[in-house]
Parts: sequence; C-alpha cells; structure tokens
Amino acid sequence: MNFELGNKFEECFVLSNEVYNGFIVVFKDKNPLHTNNQFAVNKGFKNKIMHGNILNGFLSYFIGECLPTKDVIIHSQEIQFKNAVYLNDELQFNAEIIGIYDSVNAIEFTYSFKNKEELIVAKGKIQIGLLK
Repeated sequence: MNFELGNKFEECFVLSNEVYNGFIVVFKDKNPLHTNNQFAVNKGFKNKIMHGNILNGFLSYFIGECLPTKDVIIHSQEIQFKNAVYLNDELQFNAEIIGIYDSVNAIEFTYSFKNKEELIVAKGKIQIGLLK
C-alpha cells in the first residue's frame, strides 16, 4: 500500500434524520441544544444544532472504509468545532496526508468539514497506524 505526502481524499456526509436519531438512541445525549428548536434559537442558533461528535463518527468511517487499505487503526485525533451544523446539512470532507512516519508505521492527515456555504464547521488532525 503506497501512501504519499500530499495525497488528498474527499467524501460527502449528510446529517440525516437517521444519523441524528441514531446518535441520540445510542448515546442518550438529549441536551436541549440538540433536541429543542426554541431552546437553540434562544441561545443564538438558527435551529437545534447537531451533536459535534457525530463528525467523529464520520472520521471513523473515513479511516475504516475510505482508505485504500483496511490494515489501519486510529492512534489519535484532534477536532476543532468552528461553526454549528444543522439537520440535513451536507458536509464536504477533505483530508490530506501531511506526514508519513515509516519507523512507526504511522500516517498523519489534516482534515476539514465544510458546509454548502463553504464555511468550515470543523477541522483537525488524525494519525493512523498501518497494521502489519
């Protein structure tokens, strides 16, 4: 498997009802910021906002399903939430390899999620290990 510095990856993710409801069912996070439109509006948002950690699930999908090998494991990840995400938002995910560390079989990516308005909603770094 050949990874090279500068390799880029793209995916599109939708914050569908299925994803939103599934997160609530599994993790039981019913904070009103995520479940009550009026509460969220009163806090300055245009509607209830999606749980930020749903994006971590999209990161897991990217690493586990979108790379050209399944011989991977996440070592570490960092995420910075920049803007709110709303139900049915379509997010463009972009990642780029910024480091390859052969001595420890690791690869580092930077990534971002952008909404349809091209606004970055989250960004960060993720390091994976290549399994032997």
